[in-house]
Amino acid sequence: MPELRKDPVLGRWVIIATERAKRPDQFAGKPQEGPLEEPCPFCENNEPRTPPEIYAIRPKHTPSNGPGWELRVVPSIAPFLRIEGELERRGEGLFDLMNGIGAHEIVIETNQHIANMADLSEEQIAKVITCYIDRTIDLEKDKRFKYVLVFKNYGWSAGGGRVKHSRSQLIATPVNPKRVKEELVGARQYYDYHERCIFCDLIKQEIASKDRVILDIDGFIAVTPFAARFPFEVWILPKKHSCDFTSMDMAARYSLSCILKKTLAKLKKGLNDPPYNYVLHSAPFRRQKVGYWKSIDYDYHWHIEIIPRLTRVAGFEWGTGFYICPLPPEDAAKFLREVEV
Repeated sequence: MPELRKDPVLGRWVIIATERAKRPDQFAGKPQEGPLEEPCPFCENNEPRTPPEIYAIRPKHTPSNGPGWELRVVPSIAPFLRIEGELERRGEGLFDLMNGIGAHEIVIETNQHIANMADLSEEQIAKVITCYIDRTIDLEKDKRFKYVLVFKNYGWSAGGGRVKHSRSQLIATPVNPKRVKEELVGARQYYDYHERCIFCDLIKQEIASKDRVILDIDGFIAVTPFAARFPFEVWILPKKHSCDFTSMDMAARYSLSCILKKTLAKLKKGLNDPPYNYVLHSAPFRRQKVGYWKSIDYDYHWHIEIIPRLTRVAGFEWGTGFYICPLPPEDAAKFLREVEV
């Protein structure tokens, strides 16, 4: 019997289509790949093939835009938004417009030709996390920006492109993304009624039931969400309440790198290296103004959402806003718990 499940934060309904269900191991398959690009522009000694670096982790004696680095950030060569110019908000009848102002940066996560973040060391992933924090703090200084979204596209069908080199992206936007606003509204409504963070309550319930918990390591938890949109969708959350990803100390960054690596390694081994996306949802920049959202520090909770690209969104999903997931998240969590890495 199919089951309708409601996301407790967004109020979004998901259909767990058990009559279409496969066994968890039947989702594994050969990843889709596109044509290769050689030589790799992101490897060490190929620095002239990228724009000049914005940020780097490198020994002090090494020059910018040369070899010796451990991680680099460069502007996208095909940015969705451009940093030059003013917003110039305006209206045309019913329509609102502004210039496409923002920032679009590529985080080159390693100087080695490694494709999947799962294959990086925990120490290197901690450097990637530190980079996300440093770049977000720097971009917050630009008053034109309201939000920075960190995301990764791994694999051809997930939008990862032709170059098999581990990287992620940051995009600063002059408006808050709709999906994040929906989370913010849902979290505030819950807080207004319960005076508690809905994500904190969710974490406590998941730990108590254990059905959807994959990993619980050093202050972080990886779970398959109750109303999973996709098979093997995973959320990683800090168990201690925090609305800002940028507030993590170094110990927390290393703990996050550990659970992120192990989660990605389980997906890679258990599902034969599937394409995936991940997104980081953190609180938006707070600009003091009339009607300022004062409870956001208490009602929101940052998290990472990992989405393996194992199914396609089709007409019913586009037309209704429902998602159809052909695998109960409890089965996905059990399968991933049993994958040894």
